[in-house]
Amino acid sequence: MRRLVPLALCLAATLPAAAADLNLTVEIPALKVAEYHRPYVAVWVERDDHSVAANLAVWYDMKKADGEGSKWLKDMRQWWRRSGRDQTMPIDGVSGATRPAGQHQLRFTDGKPPLGALAPGHYELVVEAAREVGGREAQRIAFDWPAKTPTHLSAKGSDELGQITLDLNP
Repeated sequence: MRRLVPLALCLAATLPAAAADLNLTVEIPALKVAEYHRPYVAVWVERDDHSVAANLAVWYDMKKADGEGSKWLKDMRQWWRRSGRDQTMPIDGVSGATRPAGQHQLRFTDGKPPLGALAPGHYELVVEAAREVGGREAQRIAFDWPAKTPTHLSAKGSDELGQITLDLNP
């Protein structure tokens, strides 16, 4: 029995620590319009006071000459006012090129960038999209972190965003 206890402790120490994760699916709908441009999209986590806890993704036209694509980031008004104007683009591990119509999967792990060590509490996931010669839309999903049980939450956009699903795992 004395030999089994140290063996069990050694085995427990070698197992990876369980980390909470946040899995997100963002749908960009296919629009039938005369002039279509891919939307700029920002995804972030807000605290109750609407301050930004973490920028998770910013999709914009990174290939325009002289960084001209970044001048249109301010069209995502909520993100721009809360966090965007203070950022230097591109943001490593956060920013990327615009995405085509379809479903896009994002996965974030507690303790790893860009989610970082999100303190326990009540938050809102915000997804905002703005499109040239189009509209602007934002959707919010309230959640508690860390999740105590697997949680599935969703929101549905009406124009620039489709179905947004948030899966939290303890």
